[in-house]
Amino acid sequence: MERYQFDAEYVRRLTAGDSATERHFTRYFGDLLTLKLRPRLRSPTLIEDAKQETFLRVLTTLRHKGGLQDPGSLGSFVNSVCNNVLFETYRSQAKLAPLPDDAPEERIAEGADAEGTLIEREEQAHVREVLGGLPEKDQQLLRWLFFDEADKDEVCRRLGIDRNYLRVLVHRAKARFREGLERHEASV
Repeated sequence: MERYQFDAEYVRRLTAGDSATERHFTRYFGDLLTLKLRPRLRSPTLIEDAKQETFLRVLTTLRHKGGLQDPGSLGSFVNSVCNNVLFETYRSQAKLAPLPDDAPEERIAEGADAEGTLIEREEQAHVREVLGGLPEKDQQLLRWLFFDEADKDEVCRRLGIDRNYLRVLVHRAKARFREGLERHEASV
């Protein structure tokens, strides 16, 4: 796929709701997001949901929340939004996961398909392994915010930091998690 250079005019047309530009945007980034999400989310439905949520958030930000400062950074903005959607998907999947003593045989008897169960457990193990390889401070921070859904002010109090520094720590922890995820997937 040829790399596209986004400029101010493209972002202006996208923000204004130009249908040809929207089609180009969703086709261009749809293919890229599918490539990014396929190894991370094995369910075609989850992949499509993550793509649509990413598009919705990007367009909402462009149209209602002040837009984009640098039109050339549209690609990295879409990627960052997709990463956030992916984290939220992992978190919601972890909440829906069966209790550890729920044997795969029992779930199969209840009508779940064996391959889906196996893939789900592999994905959970994959995320746990990557998370376990992070520094303890990153592990704790990501667990508090994304699994326990702790209040950010409470996390700041626990760590003795202000909200601005929390944002920096979360950004760094998420970046290390993404790097670990990519390394792990490359080794599989």
